[in-house]
Parts: sequence; structure tokens; C-alpha cells
Amino acid sequence: MAKVIVLGSSYAIADDTHENTHLALVGQNGLVMIDCAGQPVLRLKRAGLAFERVGDLILTHFHPDHVYGAPLFIMDMWLRGRRRPLRIHGLRHCVERTEALMNAYEWRQWPDLYPVSFHAVEPVEDTLLLDNEDFRITAWPVVHFLPTIGLRVLDKETGRVVAYSCDTEPGPHVERLAAGADVLIHEATGAGPGHTSAAQAGQLARAAAAKRLVLIHYPTGGADLAHLAPQAQATFGGPVALAEDFMVVDL
Repeated sequence: MAKVIVLGSSYAIADDTHENTHLALVGQNGLVMIDCAGQPVLRLKRAGLAFERVGDLILTHFHPDHVYGAPLFIMDMWLRGRRRPLRIHGLRHCVERTEALMNAYEWRQWPDLYPVSFHAVEPVEDTLLLDNEDFRITAWPVVHFLPTIGLRVLDKETGRVVAYSCDTEPGPHVERLAAGADVLIHEATGAGPGHTSAAQAGQLARAAAAKRLVLIHYPTGGADLAHLAPQAQATFGGPVALAEDFMVVDL
């Protein structure tokens, strides 16, 4: 059965037990990484996942807490002997800057580097981003400080859908992204420009008729987290969970 493993659940300021938000989408035939923070190979290993199974990396937007692990991920896998190609997906704004970042490291001179390719998607709702044996993934523009996408993932084995808001303000765009989803993974940074509160996430889950809500990308570092799920529960009415690092969300 497909599943999402939370490799990090924190907002931009991580702490000792919460890494910056990034996810592993696990299918029968491989892995898809969503964003890339910390020490990705070690996070995967701790989750019981082999980096060799990662065929695709999706970068939602070019903010440091979502992309800073990508250069280390590429290098670490090379040094560990990876030969399988890696495909990196995202908006042109993000993938061009990520490639420029790698160029600053002069990565083209690394001997025998495995193939790495960049694939840009257009900022249009329900744009096909990836279609493989396990999943059909579409990209949906969301409202953040710079060009950003949320994701809608169809598990081909079960027909179930998980929606991921990424960093966004609330609005009808999220309702369309998450419409009828079996699971909505939604950020809960707090109300304000570019972000959403737990209560607002609950309202969006209800409006979208999502079946379950998982809150992620929330303040850590000693913040009181006990109120987040109840706030979302009050406005949603369905089951709510607070994501923790290495939590497994079964599809």
C-alpha cells in the first residue's frame, strides 16, 4: 500500500526533534521525494527507505527550508555510488534557480556523476507533473511569497488521493486542489501573508470535503502545539492529526 512518510514537519525554523518540512511518497515501485531539507539520505535511512529507490524529487518552491538539502542530496548519493538517473520537478522559477545553485558548486565537473535532469511545469491548476507506475501527480499554484505549487497525488493502486497544500494563504485555490481528497496535508504556520492557521486549514478541509486533515509546517522550537489540532478540529469536524517527524500516513 502506498504511504507518505513525514521526513520533517517543522516550519522554516527547525528544532532538535522537528526537521524542516519534506516528505517521502512511497509506492510499490519507487519513491518520490517532495522537497529536500536537512540530511536527506540519512533521513531516508532512518525512515527505513533506501535512497536508491528515489527516482524523482519535486521542489515546491525556492525557499531555503524547502530546497537547501538538494545539493547535499545530489552529492551524497553520488559519493555513495548512485548510478540511477534523478529527475527534479518544479516550477521554472524553482528548477532554474536550483540548477544555477548546482552550477555554483561546479557539479558538472564531478567525475561519473549519475544523470540529473530538470523538468519545469507551468503555473496552471491541475498540470500534470509526474505519471509513473504508482502515482499520477498534478501541480496546483498556491499563494505564497514567490511562485509555489501544491500537489495532488492519485495512488493508482487504490484510487485514493492525497493533497498537499505546501506554503500558502487560504483560498478557493486550496479548495480546488483538495476537493474530495482522502487526506489533506496542510500547513499550519499561522494566519498572515503567505501562510495559513490551523483553524483556517480546518475550514479549507471542510470546504473541500476532505476526509482527513494532517497539519504540517507548524511553529516548533518550544511552541505550544497542543492547541493546533483542536483548533482545526473545531472548524473541520473530521479527523485531524498533527504531523510528527517519521509519521506514516497510509493511503
